Amino acid sequence: MSSLVVAIDGPSGSGKSSTSRGVAARLGLRYLDTGAMFRAMTWWMLRHDVDVHDPAAVAARVAEPLVESGTDPLGPTIHVDGLDASVAIRSDEVNAGVSPVSAVPEVRARLLELQRAIIGDGGIVVEGRDIGSVVAPDAPVKIYLSADPQARAVRRAAEAGGDVATTQESLLARDRIDSGRTTAPLVMADGAVHIDTTPYTLDQVISRVVALVEGAEARA
Repeated sequence: MSSLVVAIDGPSGSGKSSTSRGVAARLGLRYLDTGAMFRAMTWWMLRHDVDVHDPAAVAARVAEPLVESGTDPLGPTIHVDGLDASVAIRSDEVNAGVSPVSAVPEVRARLLELQRAIIGDGGIVVEGRDIGSVVAPDAPVKIYLSADPQARAVRRAAEAGGDVATTQESLLARDRIDSGRTTAPLVMADGAVHIDTTPYTLDQVISRVVALVEGAEARA
């Protein structure tokens, strides 16, 4: 599987991160969280007093931050200008700013270049919102995870704390932004296998994806 690329897309709270890390660990593959890269870019913009709701202001600074992603599924890391940003990128301020930053075409172009460089010759599970459609459209295994909005909100609230109803409202608002943006919107890629994770445990979802990967390898 040293050249395999597994693309896993889906909205927030669908189980992408946990599933992707679990699949990568079980199969001995690297792991890339592209969402963390967009969060890292957002965090840098906020630290440098860039108005994240001003696309031109964001685009003007997009080449400056150094974003480095570790690919160990058992301990993924994200550094910005040499600083560990793994906790900081999960703040409420970043949560509120990541969608507008992610919609800036110059941001997506800059991070697309970094993402493809990390993917390289393969051997990796990549998660995000446009992996199968834009980042790695030739990936032999494409998965689209979804879940009932209530289930997604319960999961996210359990992870980050907060009220389930408020979390659900926030997730649905993020869905509308991600699905409606002009550049690389959230879509199910052609050829992707759709898995609704609502009725399954995490281990069950991981096992289903692993079976799909092993089936693709057997047919290759």
